[in-house]
Amino acid sequence: MSPVSFKITPMDIMPTFHSHNKPVRKTGQDNSQAWRRLIQILFLGLNVWIGLQFAIFVHYFESGGSGVRFSRPPGVEGWLPIAGLMNLKYFLTTGSVPSIHPAAMVLLVAFLSISIIFRKAFCSWLCPIGTISEAVWKFGRKLLKRNWVFPRAIDLPLRSLKYILLALFFYAVVGMSSDAIAAFLWSPYGLVADVKMLYFFRHLSEFAAATLASLLVLSVLFQNFWCRYLCPYGALMGLAALLSPAKIRRNTERCIDCAQCSRVCPALLRVDTLVTVHSAECTGCMECVAVCPADGALQLALPMNRRISPWVMAAGIGIILTVIIGFARWEGAWKSNIPDSTYERLIPQLDQLTHP
Repeated sequence: MSPVSFKITPMDIMPTFHSHNKPVRKTGQDNSQAWRRLIQILFLGLNVWIGLQFAIFVHYFESGGSGVRFSRPPGVEGWLPIAGLMNLKYFLTTGSVPSIHPAAMVLLVAFLSISIIFRKAFCSWLCPIGTISEAVWKFGRKLLKRNWVFPRAIDLPLRSLKYILLALFFYAVVGMSSDAIAAFLWSPYGLVADVKMLYFFRHLSEFAAATLASLLVLSVLFQNFWCRYLCPYGALMGLAALLSPAKIRRNTERCIDCAQCSRVCPALLRVDTLVTVHSAECTGCMECVAVCPADGALQLALPMNRRISPWVMAAGIGIILTVIIGFARWEGAWKSNIPDSTYERLIPQLDQLTHP
């Protein structure tokens, strides 16, 4: 008798998915990550372009008015989140938009609006620091074949740090009167706070350089180390996202309990054990949806399971930014009212300007 041979094909070991006794293998390719990468690259490129314009603008005054001249890009104020909080407090208490760094407030409102509608999407779709952080930890995983995870007893206290930092900033800003905010913004330091931010990165102290290097190494080893543990801006977006009707929702009847969603979640959420993800850590990146092999088992959706497709997410983010910034420009609440003579006077003596 000849031996019997068995040939096992990949289809023989593929899990069979059932819903109402019918197979429900996911058909087609999920394109959520392609859309997200596109938005990340475009926004990162926009920030690089804004930074280049601003550096040339500052250099013009550093060189005494010689060389190439660019107008100051208001978008640079997106890197002044504390000024954004101050201006928002000033606006809410006085009804007037400050004429110094108004774009900081406009962008803060835009990013909060995105978080309230599309969860913490600012962090995973727009934030240039988030984009770089994601690239770094994925490089670390490719280089070292893994990323490390802190034990829960350490992870929870570390995650609280970003909320503590946010609380300190809120305490400082809320405790300021509208007159005190105006005085700070119109002080020499406040007027050129954006230039001071540029100088911080251009002339790093040894301590700052060591801190950034440490964060870089930790970001290679741990997923989104800065974003997960230390970023107060992300903490604010996460709290706003708790109001969002959009959530990752799992259909328990279609789920095959493969746990692939939990393995790829950048926020380390146990998506496979939840019906609806309510966590402030969820950034709406949709990586869990992209990897899910079961059709209709996992999706980013509104109540009543109204699915949000990736292109709707991308278009929605773009529309919110365009509408809010466009309205601010129309109202004259976008550009700072700072004359060139102020930059001519203050930039040469920037090193002597200290925080009020």
